[in-house]
Amino acid sequence: MAKLKITQVRSAIDRNVRQKRTIEALGLGKLHRTVMLNDTPQIRGMIKAVNHLVEYEKVDE
Repeated sequence: MAKLKITQVRSAIDRNVRQKRTIEALGLGKLHRTVMLNDTPQIRGMIKAVNHLVEYEKVDE
């Protein structure tokens, strides 16, 4: 299964609660923290909700 490499590049300060909780659910929370998650529709939806705060790339394994 393909993975996504997700990195937080902008702060969640002064964002609404929903976006802050999405960042936490992705396993992020500090700038430049990177996580590797499976490429699922749920994760893609979470990325779409906070795409202005994160960068992501597809990593094949």
